[in-house]
Amino acid sequence: MFFYKLLLKFSGWKVDKNIPENMNNCVMIAAPHTSNWDFYYCILSMKTLRIPMKFTIKKQWFRFPFNLIMKPLGGVPINTTQTKQNIKGGKVDLMSKLFTSCPNLVLMVTPEGTRSHNKKWKTGFYHIAKSANVPICLGYLDYKNKIAGIGKTIYPSGNIVEDMKEIMAFYLSKGAKFPEKFSLDTRFI
Repeated sequence: MFFYKLLLKFSGWKVDKNIPENMNNCVMIAAPHTSNWDFYYCILSMKTLRIPMKFTIKKQWFRFPFNLIMKPLGGVPINTTQTKQNIKGGKVDLMSKLFTSCPNLVLMVTPEGTRSHNKKWKTGFYHIAKSANVPICLGYLDYKNKIAGIGKTIYPSGNIVEDMKEIMAFYLSKGAKFPEKFSLDTRFI
């Protein structure tokens, strides 16, 4: 843990240590996501906070030598071909079932779905949390203030419009590495 703190400190970043309760079983949003550096700072901050975060990634990243890095960082391989063609519900169903097989799962999701400008977020994270009956925690990297942390917790009410409006309001003040590439979901502003 000291090593991760040291790397963050040398980078000029701080970690907000005020974390919400129920961090042992949740879907965590990672936003804004406009740079490959986001992954680096996210890993360092989660390790500093001692949050055993997992993230899904295409199974192709688990071939040697990448598997030596991805697995220890928390990667969970997903067969994207299989999820599109053979599993009812696709990725949402597959990922919500991870909560049954993995107790104390903190599943990181990037709802923007890309590092490019995108005015429409993917809402799979919401459906995963609703299906698995777990909260959504709002993880963030604020490049303006060089602070990484976890904001509030939202329990999916079933009213996705109202819940997404609350999520968009939270991320409104967060500064992306490349602000021109970051957009909130315009359907919920």
